[in-house]
Amino acid sequence: MHREHATPVTLACRGRPAPRRTRRGRAGAGAGSAPPWGGAQARGRSRGLDRPWHNARVKLATRVLVVTTAIQIATAAAALTLPSVAPLVAADLALPPSMVGSYISLLYVGAALAALLGGGLVRRVGALRLSQWCLALAALGLATGQWATVPLVALAAVVIGLGYGPVTPASSELLARTTDPRRMGLVFSIKQTGVPAGTALAGLVVPALALWLGWRGAALVIALACLLVAWAAQPLRARLDAERERDAPLNFAAARRALRVVARTPGLRVLAAVSFVYAAMQMCVSSFMVAYLVEEPGLPLVLAGLGLTVANLAGVAGRIVWGVAADRLQRPRALLALLGGAMALGSLAAAGVTANWPLAAVLAVCGVLGATAIGWNGVYLAEVARVARPGEAGLATGGCLFFTFGGVVLGPWLFGVAERAAGSYVPSFVGAALVCAATGLWLALSRPPADRG
Repeated sequence: MHREHATPVTLACRGRPAPRRTRRGRAGAGAGSAPPWGGAQARGRSRGLDRPWHNARVKLATRVLVVTTAIQIATAAAALTLPSVAPLVAADLALPPSMVGSYISLLYVGAALAALLGGGLVRRVGALRLSQWCLALAALGLATGQWATVPLVALAAVVIGLGYGPVTPASSELLARTTDPRRMGLVFSIKQTGVPAGTALAGLVVPALALWLGWRGAALVIALACLLVAWAAQPLRARLDAERERDAPLNFAAARRALRVVARTPGLRVLAAVSFVYAAMQMCVSSFMVAYLVEEPGLPLVLAGLGLTVANLAGVAGRIVWGVAADRLQRPRALLALLGGAMALGSLAAAGVTANWPLAAVLAVCGVLGATAIGWNGVYLAEVARVARPGEAGLATGGCLFFTFGGVVLGPWLFGVAERAAGSYVPSFVGAALVCAATGLWLALSRPPADRG
């Protein structure tokens, strides 16, 4: 008789304690343990043979998606809180507002280093507890910035980055364990809408709060919101972190292991390289869109800001649309390659914008760049989770994100260097288009992995 294999998540759905993990890090359910959504018996249950059991899994997966998305929104809003009021902060520091670029770079340096440690921390403390720690670090960083001195604001950027980096590896581990594989593209994309949503929230709410409470008070409100989200996630902690290994080492060996996971897996190496380029393009769009529209075609600041808003809203929509497309087509790598070509076309169109263009055409270009350069992340993260070995989604995501954040740090710097050298943004956009097109073509021609690493 066929024996049902159980995992900690399915046992949690039934209200039973999870088994102890073996030295290999897998639940002691036997060599044939299947993921929560796998196997013919699971498919039979999904057709109604055990409706309460199936409904419990769906309910848990939905709650995990809501919680991880809320965490992503809160940490993204924290990361962009001080940049959204950069003129006010810069005035208190006696610095030019353009120094916000250095703040962002410091933040993502911290994020890149912390992302490498994320996979190991997931094993030790659990993915949800790590997410709560990330929210607490974001709040601590915003509190540190209350003392308006250059060293402390720089420290605040690093601390917030340390909280921002591990959020995605932790959420990837949670979603990989609770999501139906047939819906991974959509679910990961929905969760990743938290980044542009948090960015938009910071841009809309923080300046308004600053007018009422000052920029310090506004930062404290966002810090409090981060702590509230961490508190709201607590009821799920025992259920979702049942697989943690309390004796797992906390050292830089975990960071090296995350890099080794990427290095030994051809599919992950390709995805990490692609993410470096795409993330660089994404940050260039977010960082330079307003300045470009003001300086080149001469749009008023308000309309240039509208262009950035359109790009972020298109990014939210794009993440969902591309996630659905990846699930329907079952060819996420091909979709990522096409998105690279679409980024290139959008960047070339941006290079051609002049003062004679109608506003609708300019906003359409912003929308194309947003939907592609800001909308690719969910498909990418879902593919990383698919390629990774079972139980290594967090490690694989952390290792890949090290390279992703590297693009975030380096891309805008190179874009700005090209602009200053040429005295125009046009060569920067043309160069970015060529790199994105070449990356998309390379991904399309590369051989997809035959199996997991």
